[in-house]
Amino acid sequence: MALRLTVALLLVCTAASAQTNTEQPPPLSTVVVPVVGSVTGANGVHWHTDVVLRNDTGGDASVVLTMPAAPDANFVMLPMAAGATLHLPDVASALGVESGLSPLVVQTSARHSVTIFATAYGTRGTDTFAPQPITINYGATYFPVRVLHELSFSGEFRTNLGLVNLGSTVADFTLALQRVPGRNLAVTRLFLPPNALWHMSIQSAFPLITDGDHFSVVVETSWPDTHVYASVIENATNVARFVLPAFGASPSEAQ
Repeated sequence: MALRLTVALLLVCTAASAQTNTEQPPPLSTVVVPVVGSVTGANGVHWHTDVVLRNDTGGDASVVLTMPAAPDANFVMLPMAAGATLHLPDVASALGVESGLSPLVVQTSARHSVTIFATAYGTRGTDTFAPQPITINYGATYFPVRVLHELSFSGEFRTNLGLVNLGSTVADFTLALQRVPGRNLAVTRLFLPPNALWHMSIQSAFPLITDGDHFSVVVETSWPDTHVYASVIENATNVARFVLPAFGASPSEAQ
């Protein structure tokens, strides 16, 4: 699917390039939202993701959206006039996904991406819980070692970890749980297939650790087309805090 949508967008870009008689290759910008979806989680809360796109590229553009880790997802091509804004409520449904999680790949036929706003929120019955923004990184996101800070698993908070592999081969991840930098409390190794997302509770990765706050998870991988994130959710309110990684030291160097 990733190849198909890229070809589709390149065809649009090439046509536009031919019309303007330019000899330069058509521009194409790609940004990844680490996770979007529509799924029921703990406490019977159904999670949704709203996405807003704003075309501030300086000209008309075409945008293609896809959820590569959701095999039943469609891809959507959206023409956007200069300055236009598009609101996609419950973006997974817009791409044909009734239930599932995936990174959202946003490709823009311009030298830089449209601006992307992604918001996660939970619903349960008639209740809607406070929305929380998903941080978007428009620059380079890969580093061999990334650290997710201020994680909790207790009676007050729960934490989910996310690993994303958008590469064409299996990716190898080493995860280390730390409270003090450089001191591993537990280490686990995971292998993620191509075009996949694993979204799991922190206890699933480290089952021998039962309770605590102010933890960090150090993630090491040599596969460049990967992304990591975490979400910390308050049990009483079901309000989530999205966590993007910082760069850090290798868990294999810890004592």
